[in-house]
Amino acid sequence: MNFQQIKDKDSSDRLAHKRDEFHLPSGRIYLNGNSLGPLPRSAKLRAREIVERQWGEDLVASWNTHGWIDLPFTAGEKIAALIGAGPEQVLCCDSISINLFKLLAVCLQLQTGRRVVLSQEDNFPTDLYAAHGLQQLLGENRCELKAVGADQLQQCLTEEVAVLFLTHVNFRSGKLHDMQGLTRQAHEQGILVVWDLAHSAGVLPLELDAWGVDFAVGCGYKFLNGGPGAPAFIYANRKHHDNFEQPLRGWMGHASPFDFDPGWEPAGGIAQFLTGTPSILSLATLDAALDVFDDIALGDVRQKSTELSSLFLALVESRAELQDLVLESPRDAAQRGSQLAFSHPQSYAICRALNAEGVIADFRSPDLLRVGFSPLILTYEDIWRSVEILAKVVGEESYKAGEFNRRLKVT
Repeated sequence: MNFQQIKDKDSSDRLAHKRDEFHLPSGRIYLNGNSLGPLPRSAKLRAREIVERQWGEDLVASWNTHGWIDLPFTAGEKIAALIGAGPEQVLCCDSISINLFKLLAVCLQLQTGRRVVLSQEDNFPTDLYAAHGLQQLLGENRCELKAVGADQLQQCLTEEVAVLFLTHVNFRSGKLHDMQGLTRQAHEQGILVVWDLAHSAGVLPLELDAWGVDFAVGCGYKFLNGGPGAPAFIYANRKHHDNFEQPLRGWMGHASPFDFDPGWEPAGGIAQFLTGTPSILSLATLDAALDVFDDIALGDVRQKSTELSSLFLALVESRAELQDLVLESPRDAAQRGSQLAFSHPQSYAICRALNAEGVIADFRSPDLLRVGFSPLILTYEDIWRSVEILAKVVGEESYKAGEFNRRLKVT
């Protein structure tokens, strides 16, 4: 694709108008939306409104007058529309780690006589940590984590497994699991399934209800653009609501929290997954950020995502300076999420040098340069320019400068 063809793609882009709904610093190309989404203007305005008027002027009355108490549910319903979930099945609260701990405990509660928690050995570490913690708490006779390679998952779906929990899009390679197929195969063996949607929600079309998914978690700060530390979300299929009691009990998960009853009575349905007081500043900005999805179809988002990543890959492979970058993601765009990963011995320094040139990518240990594609903010010209700058950084070996080889706390 030549430069004029790239300009033509931008001219016909059905999502081009969305770029104006974000605050984007000039002179930068943001290829890191899969780690922290950019700031929607709506979220910026809502944060100011919350701080200056609702908190600043209306104080504690805002729990009622501005609907603070309902935000976990109102934001949850907006996310439900993005993941193929019907009403009253999605709630915004806590973090992925905490929500996953809740769900794994619930699954073991539902699966009397089964104890194996099956996952993938290169799953996102926090997911494995949560399962390890539950195993330590309950003992291996009640909870045993079994982590295997992706190619071994199907053969390990046996009757001893209580729950299969996987991340839909691998955080390193971007490889995509067949959620519908694996869920069906697990159910054939009586296994419950929990999906981590951290790199899926907001960028991939999902049909959790239609695919029979039992439970899911996801975060609000990646493709949902809710801001650093934005609350996560939790999905619980309605078919399970009356069959368990969520064990991480907190006052907001009580049926009548403001009765201050010392005895425990769980709230019904999805509400019982609440624990402590909601973080209103974060919830409100996430709720506002979700409005950018109101007038678009996720099918269009997915199409542009695959086109952006495919263009980036084709341009990288056309440049002689970049032949030492080894693709670690699936070549077929249909088999990957909205990212590409390349291995290189100097990937950390290359990433730092790229950032200094205004192209914001990220590094994943031990040697991956990871590039994320946020279709609502990126242009096709951005992709062309970013590869030009990458070729310059690598070709001129500017990444060898000492400043780019000193590790920062956050990579």
